[in-house]
Amino acid sequence: MHEAQGFSTRAIHAGQEPDPLTGAVVPPIYATSTYKQDGVGGLRGGYEYSRSGNPTRTALETCLAAIEGGTRGFAFASGLAAEDTVLRALLSPGDHVVIPDDAYGGTFRLFDKVATRWGLKYTAAPITDLDAVAAAMNADTKMVWIETPTNPLLNIADIEQLADLAHRRNALVVVDNTFASPYLQQPLALGADLVVHSTTKYIGGHSDVVGGAIVVQDGEIADAIAFHHNSMGAVAGPFDAFLTLRGIKTLGVRMDRHCDNAEVVAEFLAGHAKVAEVRYPGLSTHPGHDVAGKQMKRYGGMISFRHKDGEQAAVDLCARTEVFTLGESLGGVESLIEHPGRMTHASAAGSVLEVPADLVRLSVGIEDADDLLADLRQALR
Repeated sequence: MHEAQGFSTRAIHAGQEPDPLTGAVVPPIYATSTYKQDGVGGLRGGYEYSRSGNPTRTALETCLAAIEGGTRGFAFASGLAAEDTVLRALLSPGDHVVIPDDAYGGTFRLFDKVATRWGLKYTAAPITDLDAVAAAMNADTKMVWIETPTNPLLNIADIEQLADLAHRRNALVVVDNTFASPYLQQPLALGADLVVHSTTKYIGGHSDVVGGAIVVQDGEIADAIAFHHNSMGAVAGPFDAFLTLRGIKTLGVRMDRHCDNAEVVAEFLAGHAKVAEVRYPGLSTHPGHDVAGKQMKRYGGMISFRHKDGEQAAVDLCARTEVFTLGESLGGVESLIEHPGRMTHASAAGSVLEVPADLVRLSVGIEDADDLLADLRQALR
């Protein structure tokens, strides 16, 4: 497919040529574990066993690479499986990683409770502060891990500047692009070495499939990821790949609607008497607004805010919404509300990554904006 084609054209067509046998315009679900070989070592299309490769997954991986501007994509059983594979494939015991001091709770748990037992070291630093990241690096630093926007505080990291810093120190840069999606942000073009996703979120977009992804440009990195992808085996199944690929087709139009609604909701919350602070990079008051404007197409569908009346009021608010569903995860067509301190980021309690107790996180869906505002208005009463 020609590189000059637009995002949604690539999302709909990359890796998804009509089936040569039937003409089907949607890649079929290859629900098979193994493949007939034409003699010993004679593979048809390179397929031998579906952990190593499956045509439905290949279609998804080709599309993921195309929409992220990479050369190779890899589809996993979950976002954390993708993250774990990055660590195992590219790092060794004794290596050091700088992570955000407000990283996703699951990412923090992976580093703090799993990777450290394997001998990996990490330092949490504010990735909005270039000097702080530089100070956190040492002779063993092999990787800088970036989320932007971060989960759940919506902080913005300057990918280009951090990539330049890391590369001068011979460290790789990984960007978790889950919150922004490939439609709004292209980290590889800004200097990142790898992009990771929970495809469960905006890429899948319908809260009906769990998955993860890695996209890379460098051939050596791709080969290392491919080896561990197969060796560790946390691959996306064919039906999950099919659902994720279906979601990608509408990613552009969905993200535009998510952004439209989030901008309206953020302005409403910013003017509400019960709201102490709104964290949304689309607001001019957000400290990362200018950087986000430089590296993102728009500002996304995620909002966090602090309730002026404290933790219990924040918890009670989450129970009162009717259109916003109380639930973990994000990025689906339906709006969700949650209390990070007691839900998605409970694993960070008592650590330097602990989130404010009065924080509420919204995943703003694609419903009618007036209904979302009415729901928040009554819940904030």
